[in-house]
Amino acid sequence: MSLIKETEQRTGGIALLLFGAAALIPLADDGYYLSMAVNIAMYAVLCTAWTLFSGPTHYVSLATAAFFGVGTYSVGLGIDTLPFPLLIAIAAVASSILAGLVGLATLRLSGVYFVIFTLGLAELVRQVVTWLQVNFVGSVGLYVFTDLTEAHIFWMLLALAALVYVTGWLVNRSRLGFAMRIIGNDETVARHVGIDVARSKVILFMISGAFIGITGAILAPRFAYVEPPSAFNPVISFQVVIMALLGGTGRLWAPLLGVIPFTILFDQISANFPNYTSLLIGIAFMAIVYYLPRGVIGLVDDIRMRQTKRHEHAAGVPEAAE
Repeated sequence: MSLIKETEQRTGGIALLLFGAAALIPLADDGYYLSMAVNIAMYAVLCTAWTLFSGPTHYVSLATAAFFGVGTYSVGLGIDTLPFPLLIAIAAVASSILAGLVGLATLRLSGVYFVIFTLGLAELVRQVVTWLQVNFVGSVGLYVFTDLTEAHIFWMLLALAALVYVTGWLVNRSRLGFAMRIIGNDETVARHVGIDVARSKVILFMISGAFIGITGAILAPRFAYVEPPSAFNPVISFQVVIMALLGGTGRLWAPLLGVIPFTILFDQISANFPNYTSLLIGIAFMAIVYYLPRGVIGLVDDIRMRQTKRHEHAAGVPEAAE
């Protein structure tokens, strides 16, 4: 136990140093690199929140755009009358409620059926929001004017990223986290040992949805003008899945291994090949699934395992019976 605590303390210290260093970025640059840092922080939160649910359950959710859009519109609708912190709280509640409703209706599904439903959710919500605005407001889109700068948005996203990691750490050490690991391995076994499978999945899906909604709320002032196609953009859902799978979902921090390189790559693709962005994203997704099914972290684990076996073989240690 002392070794585990020592490892956790060392990891926590490294994390604090990294967050502290990242917090200094706006003081060093307020242009391109700060904008890139905001994008990385945004996807770090989205991918980690996605991994909170999809990592242990192995359910591939494409509902990220729906929760993100709900958070963005929560700010757009109330920015003229309510304080921004309250709007962030409203975004968290609204997104978690939507996640709960979706979870109750769909988490009994599995495999491709769940993927298809969550993919259609963002489009459904987008169409509903568009219809409501056209028929009751008379226009499509909302202006979001605040005094928040790019630096403020980055610091809020960085704080949210820390909160997501702490939440994930607490969930992993809780009964809910233990139950989710059993569910991810075998739902039938989980039911037999008395775990309320549906309730556990819905709770974790709501936590994940709340963080995604908060991210959308924080990013709303950056857009300045919010409209359904940008708020409920399905590309966000696919990018989150690609980045998370590239990094790996075996550990809570693993998606960062996919977020940083893919965010930089996507920025270059958008700048140099704007007409082929979707095509190249699709190719990247297929390549990751085919060549790195367990992500970068899975590849690293495999290399370490081979090296350990090689050293044991060289030392004459007998292999464990399978």
